[in-house]
Amino acid sequence: MNRSILVFILLLWFFGIRCSPPQAEWKLQSLEKYQSQLKTIRSEFRAVDQPDVKFFLFGMGNRSKMIYQNGRLYSAVDSSEIHSWEVEKEMIIPNEYLVQLQLKNGDFIEINENEKGVFIIQNGLKSLISGTDSPIHLPEFEDMKYSEILKELNHEILINIVDSKPLPNFFVYNKPWRRDGAMMAMCLEKTGNLELIRTWILSLDEPYDFNNAGEAEADNLGQTLYLLSLFTDKTHPLVQQILQEVKKYEVNSSEGVYVKGRSDFHEAPVYQTKWLKFGLAKLGLPDSYMIPDVQDNYSSLFWWNYKEAYKKGTLDAYDEWKDDKYPYLGWAADHFHGVKRNPLSNRDYPLTWEMNASQANYAGMKIIDEIYFREKCSAPHTWHAAEMFLYLTEIKNNQ
Repeated sequence: MNRSILVFILLLWFFGIRCSPPQAEWKLQSLEKYQSQLKTIRSEFRAVDQPDVKFFLFGMGNRSKMIYQNGRLYSAVDSSEIHSWEVEKEMIIPNEYLVQLQLKNGDFIEINENEKGVFIIQNGLKSLISGTDSPIHLPEFEDMKYSEILKELNHEILINIVDSKPLPNFFVYNKPWRRDGAMMAMCLEKTGNLELIRTWILSLDEPYDFNNAGEAEADNLGQTLYLLSLFTDKTHPLVQQILQEVKKYEVNSSEGVYVKGRSDFHEAPVYQTKWLKFGLAKLGLPDSYMIPDVQDNYSSLFWWNYKEAYKKGTLDAYDEWKDDKYPYLGWAADHFHGVKRNPLSNRDYPLTWEMNASQANYAGMKIIDEIYFREKCSAPHTWHAAEMFLYLTEIKNNQ
């Protein structure tokens, strides 16, 4: 055969294989595994209706935040377009942090977030999206019964970290809450992601967040001590300031000294004293406080220690927090009591929310859909996600 003809045939073969678009590899099996776990957990706990809006968020940790919706990838900050496609078919796979698209022209697109960044893969070519290259950890949770749900909940927590700040929901809140931030930090400890909020923690210079209508909330004192313990020690100047503040809330009883102030617009001395004792212990500080033997409807929200200090009453969270607007309260109480009765979403994504919160600016959710604004709903929500995550990580494969 003429050598030039042979070379021509080889070139045709080479470029024919290299240039033809790869076959679509739909991750249907992974999605089915996720949906199977959702079916199981909803039968064990409970599901409630949430807005039927399909979207997915990209930009976990200290990365640029983006929304995928209806063939469009756009900024979660100002709605500016990053990419758009004419889509024939789409599949959102929350547990893989993945959106797969079959375009009308036959091309196959993947938008995928992993530990290194957010990538767009088109016909085999992979490109990093600017502003998304900061590292994160994404465990597999292989020994957990709800491994795929834990991946999604880890996403909901990480997606709400903005410039090192752990936010309840970055669309409707622009400041961290110590209460929510402390619960998020417990999850970040488990997943190896604490470094993501180091800058925020070490920048704290007030004992309180003043987020609830400007009130100084007594539980913030223990929460702030705990947060500081993650990166510093008792010599931090804010620690001494907190120890001085605590004296304002001290109550002397015949059994001993405890603290009593306001949290979420009501007194919660058991909850507040538990947080204080926990924060003192984490920093290795002396603790002369006793947990009061009184009824406190937030007592069961502190489920990981001092469980024996509990007095059931008519306003206990286990009995009375049946309002699904604030599902984190119910999940925390369920964790305390070892029961399963509080909700997650009936949608694949997101699984968590908060509704009708007094300090939330729900106009921020319009960037996804007006229905969230009309219903005063923010989704996902990190306190809800954290309580679910911390409960589910205690449930192993054989349980």
